[in-house]
Amino acid sequence: MLRVAVVGSGPSGCYTAQSLVQQDPDVLVDVLDRLPCPYGLVRYGVAPDHEKIKSLQNNLRTILEHERVRFVGGVGIGPGGVPAARLRELYHAVVYCVGAATDRHLGIPGEELPGSWSATEFVSWYSAHPDSTADGFVAGARSAVVIGVGNVAVDVTRMLARGTTELSPTDIPHPALTALAASRVREVHMVGRRGPSQARFTTKELRELGSLPGTEVAVRAEELALDPAYLDPSALSAPQRRNVEVLRGWAATESRPSSRRISLRFFLRPVEVLADGGRVGAVRFERTVPDGRGGVRGTGEFEEIEAQLVLRSVGYRGMPVEGLPFDAESGTVPNVDGRVVRGGSPVPGEYVAGWIKRGPTGVIGTNRPDAKETVTSLLEDAPGLVHEELPGDPLDALRAEGIEPVEWAGWCAIERAEAELGASLGRGVVKLPDWQSLMNAVRGNVH
Repeated sequence: MLRVAVVGSGPSGCYTAQSLVQQDPDVLVDVLDRLPCPYGLVRYGVAPDHEKIKSLQNNLRTILEHERVRFVGGVGIGPGGVPAARLRELYHAVVYCVGAATDRHLGIPGEELPGSWSATEFVSWYSAHPDSTADGFVAGARSAVVIGVGNVAVDVTRMLARGTTELSPTDIPHPALTALAASRVREVHMVGRRGPSQARFTTKELRELGSLPGTEVAVRAEELALDPAYLDPSALSAPQRRNVEVLRGWAATESRPSSRRISLRFFLRPVEVLADGGRVGAVRFERTVPDGRGGVRGTGEFEEIEAQLVLRSVGYRGMPVEGLPFDAESGTVPNVDGRVVRGGSPVPGEYVAGWIKRGPTGVIGTNRPDAKETVTSLLEDAPGLVHEELPGDPLDALRAEGIEPVEWAGWCAIERAEAELGASLGRGVVKLPDWQSLMNAVRGNVH
């Protein structure tokens, strides 16, 4: 009987577990997570108003409820948790699906001023991630600058422009809903250093900005025209052409009275966050133009955009996992077809899948074939792994070492507590916003 630990219960981890039980009728899979809640970025990264994407939790739930799969929450790997070497003693094989946990910095003066945040911090706050300690994002802000033109940038821009009426039926935590309801942000600038044909957002996400009640979307025709591929989109991929068509439509639309305004800006590179009274007051940008090689070059022309809130959304990076090799340049664990590489050679028994394997690229569905590739490697190695002597049920060993895993029943208790909280607030399901309330729910101590 092959025992496998999958570290991480997001889409990558769940698809790995699914692939394992589908391909091997005898394998037993424990899906470990540092948090007491499963689903990873589907729970803590997808915006609360994207209920269709969030419904993917139902698919992941089916995987975690499989008779040969166990969810094991509240178990960290590394410092303060279970060492990687110990995990390797408890299982025949370990697959790390730990994602890319940190965000990239801009590396410009003023980036650390109060009022300047990563989009990751903002998303964690409105998604009720238990590690989130930041708040006060919108307090006192009238204008916001979002730096980046990917789907996360679109998400945070949309959330800043959403009204209480649209957010109240979602599972957004109550403190975040209350803060956004009181927000005085009326102008949101989403800014990219390159052109519209190189933006990373999907057309569906982009179009949503144009359907927000009481919100005008503005683009500048002269900025769009700096992009040669905007003027002649024939060489672009179909998704890029669709993006260009949406932007072209907005450029041709006359301004209309509205309570909020979203400005999409292109060919502007941030060079400094400017202070006003010790906080963010504006962002200074340099105008860029295409360099003919797919990048941009500065022109020496500058523009300042007033803002009391700055959110950077310029990508994610993987973090080292204690006990595993790590390539700092790519932010990934070195691997061949998912097998971890140590000293230049793949090591049977240790594997990676998802962003920690390939870098932060692709959409949720990309994780399915990625996981399958890793599982294929693991099962090729299985005949040599399954003969290793294990000390019995890994959960018994963890409990003997003072670790109290949150099993599926504990997660179901959290779900019940979130439904009860929502009912008490006259809303639907509302997320519990912190470690204390989550663990109280697990222990049945809900007040």
